Amino acid sequence: MFKEFKEFAMRGNVVDMAVGIIIGAAFGTIVKSLVADVIMPPVGLLLGGVDFVDLFVTLKEGAAAGPYATLAAAQEAGAVVISYGVFFNAVLSFIIVAFAVFLLIRSLNKMKREEEAEPEAAPTTKECGHCFSSISIKATRCPNCTSELG
Repeated sequence: MFKEFKEFAMRGNVVDMAVGIIIGAAFGTIVKSLVADVIMPPVGLLLGGVDFVDLFVTLKEGAAAGPYATLAAAQEAGAVVISYGVFFNAVLSFIIVAFAVFLLIRSLNKMKREEEAEPEAAPTTKECGHCFSSISIKATRCPNCTSELG
């Protein structure tokens, strides 16, 4: 059983998938940081200094009565909240990742089309106009019917 598992784990597509998952997780971390640390602060500043992480609705107050200044304060007090700001950041992160994957797939498809569209090599044979057999393109006389070719 161990031998079969080793054969399965070492197959090329399994290793490729594992590498893809690891790189995808790292890319997700980068995009999350991009959204939280680079994109959202200027957007929040434009909207009046709002930090989107701290956008939430309190459904039930916790041990300490609200209002709560931050999401962390509300969670620390044990309040039940809907964190729509965190959700908004997650949606924005998803859109950026989806767009990056779209660009990657688009470029791969473009490269694939270019490979398929490569011109074929110049023909090396032609057809005799008299006997319709295939002959060398350089021939001046058909070797099958001995007709002179133009």
